[in-house]
Amino acid sequence: MSPARETRTKLLEGALRTLAEQGIAKVSARSVAAAAGVNQALVFYHFGSVDELLSAACRYGAEQRVARHRARLTAVGSLSELLAFGREMHEEERASGHVTLLGQLLAGAQTHDALGPATAAGLDLWITEIEQVLGRVLPATPFGEFTDTAGLARAVAASFVGLELYEGVDPAGANAALDALEQLGRLVAALEDLGPVAQRAVRHHLRRAGRN
Repeated sequence: MSPARETRTKLLEGALRTLAEQGIAKVSARSVAAAAGVNQALVFYHFGSVDELLSAACRYGAEQRVARHRARLTAVGSLSELLAFGREMHEEERASGHVTLLGQLLAGAQTHDALGPATAAGLDLWITEIEQVLGRVLPATPFGEFTDTAGLARAVAASFVGLELYEGVDPAGANAALDALEQLGRLVAALEDLGPVAQRAVRHHLRRAGRN
């Protein structure tokens, strides 16, 4: 890695660390540079402004997290596995501090113009991965022909974000919601295990319900 690229990466990681540990209100060229261990003038040299640094850090952080989980997402073979993976990822993201970071990014998007599009772009990376999983597993279920895959992927991502933020004010409630998703996963698994005759019956019922 070239020295310039190494410095840029240090600044991106320093910005994310400052956001998670000190909050959006404490983010400045000085605080980020201190976290990165570099001169604060380099913030402006590499990014032009603190807002542009935050925007780039948001995208960088999302790329890193998606890359970390991509292999597991690629291995998901059913809706029930996707729901189970969602809970495992939630626990890992919370333990690593990325839940707190997400909350700060969403809060910052309300007052920092550059953060809104960057946060949305980061979420779109997750939505793309989820949509690919759904596009792979839904056709084998009774729900495949009745589901808007792109819309469902966004709903799943939005639900995950909501649970992340909800946990900050009501951990027990968020845990209950995750338990409910786990129960839903068991129901989905039962439907996925139905034989072809039973699956055709479910599809027929769903078609009739869709016409009503």
